[in-house]
Formats: sequence, structure tokens, C-alpha cells
Amino acid sequence: MKLLISLSSFGAAEVGRHGQLWCTELSREAGADGVEVRGEMLRDPVNELAALAGRAAVFSSPEGLWTADGALDEAALARGMSAARVLGAPRLKMAIGGFGTASQGSLARLRELLVGGPVELVIENDQTATAGTLAAMQAFFDAQERAGLDLGMTFDMGNWHWQGECPLQAAQALAHRVRYVHCKGVQRLPGKWVAVPLADSVAPWRAILRALPADVPHAIEYPLIGDDLVAVTRAQLAVIRDARRQA
Repeated sequence: MKLLISLSSFGAAEVGRHGQLWCTELSREAGADGVEVRGEMLRDPVNELAALAGRAAVFSSPEGLWTADGALDEAALARGMSAARVLGAPRLKMAIGGFGTASQGSLARLRELLVGGPVELVIENDQTATAGTLAAMQAFFDAQERAGLDLGMTFDMGNWHWQGECPLQAAQALAHRVRYVHCKGVQRLPGKWVAVPLADSVAPWRAILRALPADVPHAIEYPLIGDDLVAVTRAQLAVIRDARRQA
């Protein structure tokens, strides 16, 4: 199992101050096997992507694969694929955005666009009603399978809570689709959910991990904060390694 750091874990302020290359080097020093580069945090995309080439395992696009009106966003997919290729990242992570019943006809076009590509597209459950519920994910994955696609899933352990969903139920239902895991604990504050380290989570995170495949990459995607970020990151990587050994 490879352990990654989603670079958003260092926070917008820290990433803005130092850049994602600095965060990548810190992650490696802490013992991570790779990183997930975040598209929404690129300050100078052309130069930053070039500097990060060869260092990323995943490129995370902030754009939805389908527009709000259900049309396949070929331009968004092209931008994500281009960034992943520049990075040399084998995976591109996107959410389905506005995919719905009327979108199913565009799956054949998506299949055409992905044939023979060097980058694997994986679909994440986000925090929205259209792309972050078990029903939405099951409907999408069933439809893409009927269309001859074989897309895998990025399973974000925490995002289900934003739509009032049960992450353990989702893990049990979708485990066979999962090719990448976002490790994220959650706590409830007045009026909102927030991401926290797994050990501080109100969710049954150990049971969720046990329900998911152990041999796919796992990434930290929760706040990494402290005076010694290398030590903090190393300790959090150890939490996940230990939990997977005990699963």
C-alpha cells in the first residue's frame, strides 16, 4: 500500500506561502510515498506543474466532469489530463459534477476520450448532492459500466457526512469500485462539518478502513498543523500504516 499526502492538507495559507513543491519535498522527508497535487492551489500553473514533474502520484482537478446542466465538460477533462501528463502523474481525480439521467448518452463519448490514454481517471465522492451521495455514486458507476467503461473510485471517507450519508454503508456498497482512498476524519461544529485527523474523528474510521481494499493508495486529506510539520506528517502516516496492519 502506498501512502500519499493530498497537499491541501497543509492548508491554503501554508501552501500559498511556500508552494506545492515545498510541500511535496516535506511530504517525502516525512516518509510519504508520493503526493496529490491540487489544481485549485496552483498559483502559477504552467511553471508549478513543470517544477513538480515526476513527483506526483495524482492530480486533483477542482472541476466537475459534467456541467451543472448535465453536459460532459470535455474542456475540463482535457485540462485535467494535460496537467496530469505534465506532472507524469498516473491518475487524475475528478468528481462527476452535474451528471444525471440525461448525461448517460455522453458516456460513450467519454469512453472515446479515454481510450489508450496514459492517465487513469478516478471519480471522487465530493460534498455535493449531485456527486456526494451513495445513490448518486451507484447510479453513475452502474451507468458507466453499462457504457463499457471501467472507472475506479476515489473513496473520500469524510465527505459523506456533508450530505448526511453513512460512510460505512457507502464503503460496504462501493468497495469493489475503490482504487484510491482519501483518509479524512470529521467532527461536527455548530452548523458545519470539519475535517480532522482520524484519531479525532466521530466517524467509525477503523471500520470504514476495514471495509475498503487495503492494496490501493491511501492519502491523508485532513489538516496537518504544527511547529514541526515533518514530525506531524510522519506521525499521521504512522497512524494509517498501523491501522491498515491491524485491519
